[in-house]
Amino acid sequence: MFDIMPYRRRGSLVSGYDPFRDMEEFEKHFFGNSQLESFKTDIKDNGKDFVVEMDLPGFKKEDIKVDIEGGVMTISAERHSDYEDEDKKKNYIRKERSYGTYKRSFDISEIDESGITASYEDGLLKLILPKKQAAVPESRRLEIK
Repeated sequence: MFDIMPYRRRGSLVSGYDPFRDMEEFEKHFFGNSQLESFKTDIKDNGKDFVVEMDLPGFKKEDIKVDIEGGVMTISAERHSDYEDEDKKKNYIRKERSYGTYKRSFDISEIDESGITASYEDGLLKLILPKKQAAVPESRRLEIK
């Protein structure tokens, strides 16, 4: 049975050792995590469709994009840095609000792509993904010549 799951590409390394991942982990521990974490997502199966709800607080609707290509749905949201020019004028003691791009992809090969709907309200992106209907083979009678 199909379950909608986050889409991840795996490396082709046989042993599973990835020196770049180790360097990235070292950098995170040494300098702190400079990358934005992916947004939290809830997925419900309602029988005929899936309901996907994502927390995207503080984003404007026009900064959120949902792209579908080759059976993969990618949701990306970008938070802009409007304060960089003002940074030199103000005396910040601490700045914790981050900016950058969030991105998450899902395999939707068993979803009817033409029926997907999306809404965004109060920091919550809600997607309704209808399942593909199982193709019922039609029966017919052949004429014998």
